[in-house]
Amino acid sequence: MDQITFHHDTVLSDVHMLLPNARRLMTRLNSVGQPVFLSKFRILSDSEKHDNSEPGKGLKETEQNDEPREDGHKDTQEAQGKDGEEGGAGNVEPFLDVDGDLDVQHRPRKNPNEESGRDLVCPIILKQSNAALEEEEEEEEDEYTNDKDIIKIEHTMATTLEDVGKQVWLGAFLLADFILSKPHMFRGATVLELGAGTGLTSIVMATVAKTLYCTDVGEDLLSMCKKNVTLNQHMIEPAGGEVRVRQLDWLQYDLCTDADVEFSWTEEEVADLYDNTKIIIAADVCYDEDLTDGLFRTLYRLCSNFRHTCTIFISLEKRMNFTLRHMDVSCDAYNHFSHCLFQLEDLVDGRCSFRVEQLPSDFAQFLLYERIEQLELWKVSVTPLPLHASTVNAAPAPEDTKQSSS
Repeated sequence: MDQITFHHDTVLSDVHMLLPNARRLMTRLNSVGQPVFLSKFRILSDSEKHDNSEPGKGLKETEQNDEPREDGHKDTQEAQGKDGEEGGAGNVEPFLDVDGDLDVQHRPRKNPNEESGRDLVCPIILKQSNAALEEEEEEEEDEYTNDKDIIKIEHTMATTLEDVGKQVWLGAFLLADFILSKPHMFRGATVLELGAGTGLTSIVMATVAKTLYCTDVGEDLLSMCKKNVTLNQHMIEPAGGEVRVRQLDWLQYDLCTDADVEFSWTEEEVADLYDNTKIIIAADVCYDEDLTDGLFRTLYRLCSNFRHTCTIFISLEKRMNFTLRHMDVSCDAYNHFSHCLFQLEDLVDGRCSFRVEQLPSDFAQFLLYERIEQLELWKVSVTPLPLHASTVNAAPAPEDTKQSSS
């Protein structure tokens, strides 16, 4: 097979880089030739979960190793001398060059090809036979058969921006933690997830909710999501939840009900969605302005057709980037999301009202990751208005968000 190459537009989630001792098995190639990996995420027990009353706790704390040595001293004291001075012997003079600058002596590095007689090794993915792969999967299944707290997720790594939904992102972990921390808010509910990606948050939600419509767009992504739902039936079935993977394109007005299209909706499901959905969730879906506009148009259309109150939870990571437009560090995607969010709150069209608030991220942490301060969780409360409400002073609908902000 071809060698792995990383292009300038390759995106890699922090989840894949920061999780310690993560076990990832390459299981297959998807329909577009991307390597698919299997990762296992364990839900921490009550004694293991982290108290996040202060942002930034989590993974960093678990990685710290401050165990005392046999002589009773900590490793951090190795850099101190007998008198407690940093650097040991404090009378060693630094090396200076002829100009008086500090001359740092570097250890000489050997060329890895020298003396070894070996060619430079480049990573290559080897294709396994079906028999070998099935045997390895059986061993993995046997190891986790009795562990009901393991979430198994198939995903890709290092994708282009168009395929980032196939990765696992920190926003999904934050929203999953919120669900696990407050299960009473979602117990027995009908829930819709927008931009579900690999389906991790939907799987966690299905452990408390009654019905979960797990939606995204793209046959390959939805197939991966459906596979992940199947892999985690050991968590979903005992709770009595049901996950239905369906297509929902934010750039299309109507839901697809064509029976010949995979992941389409039935008429009964559409009716159930509008009649019973009380919760809408979305995790790390606001990274592109056009998609953000599509997200808020979809939220507006859905909520305007609900005849009951609804609550929306949106988690995201505020990503800072250096842009040539500003010649400074900025966060254009987040700024556009914030603009659309509060424009939704100001909307007055006689159908429903929206109230926006940011929730604190100090709830317990059940999954192992670094809860950085850039992770945010937003709540939107939607209340239907009487049919006779005035529409004279209606604000621009979310469909006009792009034009009004330009």
